[in-house]
Amino acid sequence: MSLATEELRYVYAVCRPLDAPLAADLTGVGGVPPRQLAHEGLVAVVGPVPERDFAEEPLRGHLEDLDWLADTARAHQRVIAALTSVTCPLPLRLGTVFRDDSGVRAMLQEGADRFRRVLERIDGCVEWGVKVHLESEESAQEGSAGTPARDKPLSGRDYLRQRRSRRTAQEEGRQRAEAFAQSLHERLARRADDSRLHAPQNAALSKAPGQNILNAAYLVPRAHSEEFVELVDRTKDDERESAGLRVELTGPWAAYSFTADDPDADAPAGDAEGTERSR
Repeated sequence: MSLATEELRYVYAVCRPLDAPLAADLTGVGGVPPRQLAHEGLVAVVGPVPERDFAEEPLRGHLEDLDWLADTARAHQRVIAALTSVTCPLPLRLGTVFRDDSGVRAMLQEGADRFRRVLERIDGCVEWGVKVHLESEESAQEGSAGTPARDKPLSGRDYLRQRRSRRTAQEEGRQRAEAFAQSLHERLARRADDSRLHAPQNAALSKAPGQNILNAAYLVPRAHSEEFVELVDRTKDDERESAGLRVELTGPWAAYSFTADDPDADAPAGDAEGTERSR
């Protein structure tokens, strides 16, 4: 079997022709440098990958291997980050693979209108992520498990009264957190070209302490990113006044959350769980 039949084409992103070259030592999946494949004013950033790992059946098995998946995702993101430093790429999903260069060109041809619309929308912009977390009441209770005996209710009536009071305080705290998150989102959205509200993160999966109240992404012009970051930093004063709240800023990223034509689409284009198979 020839080498050509053993290799598939892994596609990282679609972009416009680059104004600056990528770093010479940049490597992607499998430690191989990516290359550019141009077609009618669009560029697909691709790299060769072995068919034994990235054909449909073996890839399905690899996606159950968390170590393999993490290594591949890091290599994928390394290329996307490099592209983001020199252009505004449209990232494709982890595991987007084609049989050969002609398959990649066909993808560029068939999706040309959508690619151009998205690239026009994200031109000159990066994505910033903002999360608001509310510390769980359960964690606070666990931390005070060793309270003195005098803090225990003296009767069943006192116990029920204490439980009602605790539930009321929890609900009031959540309402304050949601109001804070809504106000913050509105302020940040006014400073962005576009925004997306994603579903709250599952704490068991994210490992982040507390309850995720806000999970949002903002499309911000590069030229205004410093102002955007400063605006988020100024919310730290509000955060301190609202006990139990934590604001987290991440980025800048490629515009993962803004690459779909459907504005309600919630899955980022680079989501490792949304592997796309194309031939």
